[in-house]
Amino acid sequence: MLSRLETIRTQLRKSERRVADLILARPNAALNLSIAALAKQAGVSQPTVVRFCRALGFNGYKDFKLRLAQNLAAGVPSTHVDVQPDDPTAELAVKIFDRAIATLVRARTQIDPEALERAIDILAVASRIEFYGLGNSGIVAEYAQQKFFHLSVQTVAYTDPHMHGMAATMLHSGDTVVAISNTGKTIDLLRSVELAREAGADVVGVAPSGSLLAKLCTVTLFADEVEDGDVYSPATLRLAHLSIIDTLAAGVALKRGPALLEQMERTKRCLREKHVRGFE
Repeated sequence: MLSRLETIRTQLRKSERRVADLILARPNAALNLSIAALAKQAGVSQPTVVRFCRALGFNGYKDFKLRLAQNLAAGVPSTHVDVQPDDPTAELAVKIFDRAIATLVRARTQIDPEALERAIDILAVASRIEFYGLGNSGIVAEYAQQKFFHLSVQTVAYTDPHMHGMAATMLHSGDTVVAISNTGKTIDLLRSVELAREAGADVVGVAPSGSLLAKLCTVTLFADEVEDGDVYSPATLRLAHLSIIDTLAAGVALKRGPALLEQMERTKRCLREKHVRGFE
């Protein structure tokens, strides 16, 4: 629930954002506050707190607190605290790891099972799969190409905008592009996706919900990046993208059946033969 609150925070009214910020900063403390105390600490009225709860889909403050308690009891960090310049070294691992876990939990809750199944169906019958990405997303594209290379399908990753632009024009019906983007609004990637669709290829997007890229794709798996100014932490959205790629690859392997699994096992045996022997 906190991950969803973090995602939609900017869509709330200014007064409701004060309530959101207070809860995100001190969720455990907020759990023990009455509606009057929470309103006072946030500097808003009690009706604003009620509107805030309803904006998140709850019937009221009591319903919201119950879900918050369940969320916190799960023991999984649902949000993160930014790294600060004066943080002791012991705090760094906690903050970095909690941030990564929160990102993965948020991405997991965003997965639409129907969209995931459709994406797997498209990829499972594709005669060729091309992965497009730029910058951090280019790293994910290269990882995806290596992952799908083992699934007995022609694959290639393009991280240069000129290359994937030209490649997109040479695709055909039955080919599939996987377009990966943190923002979903990079002009070069959008144009390449348009060209791929015009050529008759399907496009599976890994992008933010409501983005321009999501609207251009045949099907999109959403991964939203929370607005964040923490310059000390890595781009954890990449972890969500990698997990989505792993999920797609596993789904395609299962969809293609026992013959592919036997081939993958032969590949593993080949790799094991290249390990140095005699060391435990």
